[in-house]
Amino acid sequence: MRHILSMLVENESGALSRIAGLFSARGYNIESLTVAPTDDPSLSRMTLVTSGNDDIVEQIKKQLNKLIDVVKLLDLSEGPHIERELMMIKLRAQGTNREELKRLTDIFRAKIIDVTEASYVVELTGTSSKLDAFMQAVPEGLITEVVRSGPSGIGRGEKALSL
Repeated sequence: MRHILSMLVENESGALSRIAGLFSARGYNIESLTVAPTDDPSLSRMTLVTSGNDDIVEQIKKQLNKLIDVVKLLDLSEGPHIERELMMIKLRAQGTNREELKRLTDIFRAKIIDVTEASYVVELTGTSSKLDAFMQAVPEGLITEVVRSGPSGIGRGEKALSL
């Protein structure tokens, strides 16, 4: 099962390396990882996506909580949460493909953020499955390049990752 682990970590050099090293040393896989500063300059919020059965993920969480850099950890997958991912995708857009790609972009509520004579760059935000569906809907051979952020998430309601 896929788990989204959200952590508050010390905003110091080496913190990311120690967390990634924990995964590497135990043979766990990191599917995606995003890190950004919070409103507190001494802390960063890290969102890490990994997969495994409940026992493996529980072991991962225990090991992460032992690290001095990890201030607080929350498994967003354990409760109601909102997740979003950002994708920028460069598409070959020439001739009749231009109008078809414009319609597809509108259907998925995406934005064309760059236009040249031969290409579009499209920005799309949503769940991972929405981004996958957009890529599958693009006619074969028109995708030139894809950049995805990986999921970021936040708990719904009163549940919050804060000190």
